[in-house]
Amino acid sequence: MSLEEQVNPNESALLVIDVQNDYCHKNGSLGKQGMDVSGVGKMIPHLNRLIDQARAHHVPIIFIRTIHEKSTDSYSWTRRLRGKSQADLCRKDTWGSDFYEVAPRAEDIIVTKHRYSAFIHTRLDSVLHTLHVRNLIMSGVSTNICVESTARDGFMLDYDVVFLSDCTAAFSKAAHEMTLETINQFFGTVVTSDQVAGCWSSLKKKLSMTQ
Repeated sequence: MSLEEQVNPNESALLVIDVQNDYCHKNGSLGKQGMDVSGVGKMIPHLNRLIDQARAHHVPIIFIRTIHEKSTDSYSWTRRLRGKSQADLCRKDTWGSDFYEVAPRAEDIIVTKHRYSAFIHTRLDSVLHTLHVRNLIMSGVSTNICVESTARDGFMLDYDVVFLSDCTAAFSKAAHEMTLETINQFFGTVVTSDQVAGCWSSLKKKLSMTQ
């Protein structure tokens, strides 16, 4: 399958995962704990350009956010970081859970998740089926945790995965690059946002020539 087929606007959706203050802002929960969030600043311009391109080509945009609250804080979930406290991470109705430098519009879709993968106990799969989406264009943070978890589950559910190397960010370069290698080898296709936008422009031009 060609990349043009993999990102066909009629069968694709752009997933924007966990671009929220607590993950991305230097004063967010992870930034204050000393995590390196500098990769986010490098990828945000690419991501916002691609979001604009997606709107122009009528590609559905699904913003996925993490929300934690007492009712979702299971024992296994809260002990997962071996004693490191993240009790304030993306708590419901807080600044930390707000989107960071991306702005969903009324026509966009927002899916709320409580675990790493956006497919676990959410409406994402139902939304994708309703939109007749077969191809997932993956962006967001963190490359090796929530974006990778969602991409893996999407592949297991028979979606075709396109993973954006310049619209994803991790808290270390090594973690970012390891996921890109793993995804490209086993779970999908790793490309840049310019490659995707180029395919959309090419498809639009071909369509206009046939009309």
